[in-house]
Amino acid sequence: MQSKNFTVGLVQMSMGPDPDVNFARAVEHVRTAAQRGAQVVCLPELFCTQYFCQREDTALFDLAEPIPGPSTTALSAVARELGVVIVASLFERRAPGLYHNTAVTLDADGSIAGVYRKMHIPDDPLYYEKYYFTPGDLGFKATDTKHGRLGTLVCWDQWYPEGARLTALQGAEILFYPTAIGWHPAEKAEFGEAQYDAWQTIQRGHAIANGVFVAGVNRVGHEQGDIRGNRVPGLGLEFWGGSFLADPFGRILAKASHTDEEILIAKLDLGLMEETRRNWPFLRDRRIDAYGGITRRFLDPATSWGEE
Repeated sequence: MQSKNFTVGLVQMSMGPDPDVNFARAVEHVRTAAQRGAQVVCLPELFCTQYFCQREDTALFDLAEPIPGPSTTALSAVARELGVVIVASLFERRAPGLYHNTAVTLDADGSIAGVYRKMHIPDDPLYYEKYYFTPGDLGFKATDTKHGRLGTLVCWDQWYPEGARLTALQGAEILFYPTAIGWHPAEKAEFGEAQYDAWQTIQRGHAIANGVFVAGVNRVGHEQGDIRGNRVPGLGLEFWGGSFLADPFGRILAKASHTDEEILIAKLDLGLMEETRRNWPFLRDRRIDAYGGITRRFLDPATSWGEE
């Protein structure tokens, strides 16, 4: 498809204990974004619930649903009604005992344009995702929609330049990262500023290295994984918000606060991609003949890689 300018809406929202209420609020946020001119709207990671991966509980697999399923059916109707593209992160039940953290792209006619399964799965205190999610097996991909060619990755993927590169090489004009990332309250004073700065910096780096727009779309608020009154004891997590959109040279076009629900609206000037890549031709100058070692877990210091 021929590229054209389009307007994106990034929904930074908080989640309560009732999944149905969260879903209804997300739909209202999509409507508001569309009213403000957004043609493509991205929701945060796993927006239907509070972040349940703060504990390991087999009962929580009941939150998952098939794709297509109830959420995609409801969001498809909204996308079709409003004429907008929606990027929605869902807990996918693929088969008995097989679950994924999945981003679905719903086109403006309500059809499912693309499905991406989160490739990099973390396992850290209060982020026990390996218990719930099978690593994705669909690869990295860019998806054509009515309003633009979109790349979707999910949260922990944002720390890996390989995923951004492979998605950008397929012609993505923007990389969306629906996200659920926050501070451990006991660590915030010492490490909080550095953690957020690293999160934003690496994604801005993806924008610069690939000459694409990048959107980090986070949740906000303090959570203890409360699902219908079943919550995790302890201090929980403070999701740091700070959602943002960076242009192809890493400049911040829009940024949300650390504390409030917000909808960021920004128009993508796709001519800026061409201009940036002409002046900073990083894709042109790649030495694809010298990168064989990138597929190794670690390189033997005695072995040389990248020699002519």
